Amino acid sequence: MTRLVLLAILALVLSACGFQLRDAIQLPADLGPLRVVAPDPYSPLAESLSQALTRAGAVAAADPTSKDVATLQIVSEHWGATPLSIDAFGRAQEYTLRYAVIFDMERADGSVVVPQQAIELSRDYVTDAARSLGTASEQELLGNELRREMVASILRRIDAASRAPVPALNPAP
Repeated sequence: MTRLVLLAILALVLSACGFQLRDAIQLPADLGPLRVVAPDPYSPLAESLSQALTRAGAVAAADPTSKDVATLQIVSEHWGATPLSIDAFGRAQEYTLRYAVIFDMERADGSVVVPQQAIELSRDYVTDAARSLGTASEQELLGNELRREMVASILRRIDAASRAPVPALNPAP
């Protein structure tokens, strides 16, 4: 009996906290074909973004050189590792891996969907100078994780911009 009462109380508390699952990503309805442009033509971020946008319902541009397509442009992509702490011998023990991307998105007619903005993500990791074999693979795993999170962050920004109400233009007096 007490379990049933506790379960009912838990359900009531959870329903009252306002929690709800995130909706699917919503792309602008009038977006049309879309291409992802990056300074590096073989950028893993651009490839991951293209795949994620296709899964979200975007239509990939058939001709990559066409001007009549919406464009998600990755303006810059920067990686950096900064030492956080050092040991008694002056060797770094902890690092912060940072990943920063600047991007914008325009429709085929040149109107802005998402204005240029920057996203920066970081992760801390510990290295052992005596056992440096795993450091490169750990950094690679963290880099892949940051890239996945960056794709999700960019998609959330596009989703937020597409859900935002369009301000009405005031007619001139």
